[in-house]
Amino acid sequence: MPCKISGMTSPSPWDPGQYERYRGPRTRPLHDLLARIPPLPGPAPRIADLGCGPGRPTALLAERWPDALITGLDNSPEMLAEAAAFAGPTPGGGSVRFARADIGAWEPDPDDPPFDLILANAALQWVPGHTSRFPAWLSGLTSGGVLAFQVPGNFGAPSHRLLRELCASPRWRDRLGGVLRHERAVLEPAGYVAALAPLGCDLDVWETTYLHLLPGADPVLEWVKGTGLRPVLAALEDDPAAREAFLAEYGEALRAAYPPGPSGTVFPFRRIFVVARQR
Repeated sequence: MPCKISGMTSPSPWDPGQYERYRGPRTRPLHDLLARIPPLPGPAPRIADLGCGPGRPTALLAERWPDALITGLDNSPEMLAEAAAFAGPTPGGGSVRFARADIGAWEPDPDDPPFDLILANAALQWVPGHTSRFPAWLSGLTSGGVLAFQVPGNFGAPSHRLLRELCASPRWRDRLGGVLRHERAVLEPAGYVAALAPLGCDLDVWETTYLHLLPGADPVLEWVKGTGLRPVLAALEDDPAAREAFLAEYGEALRAAYPPGPSGTVFPFRRIFVVARQR
């Protein structure tokens, strides 16, 4: 399947090891999303996994649909290098492959057979204006095919609010003002209903707040290092002293917002889910 690649790059290289540090809680929303996807329309379904990351999530798709032809797409060479270990034929007669693509520009190739499932797991929050991609993605589905995704809905949580406030503070605003994603990087559930309902699909939209119990010291800081903190780390990577000073200040604020308990640190994390079935 040809992939359209744009010049958009990630704010900093992804660190698969840091991202995978909390693999269990990061994977739970994908399991919940997969559980709500209806039966796909045909045998040997064609699946596109947008923003596939380090490959383990894509491997879960192969477990669910062992005869599927799955293509994982990502713009990160680091993530694709990690994902390569999961490429190849699957025991059920399907296959998994990976390709580099900017999912903000990718469209199904009209010369290829349509997809049965286009899925994005915790990826669309990195795509500005991602709702504008919905018509092209839905048009690339076969009748009965599914567009399914989940995005974080916690941009108003202390982890994100404190980060924005710190970046905008007098000490840091000259270097870090404007580097973060906007707090409205994703829509509320009703916004996704409004965006997708006119496109002629059957919708299942919901939200869940997970209460992750994270072990170790500064676990919320370690969590965000793997995702939302990446633009800041990129902006300060040429100044290690400033980077460490920022992490110390942000870590102190996070410890106050998420105090550790005797069994770990409770980290509430809201997620928004959408399953849109093409009629």
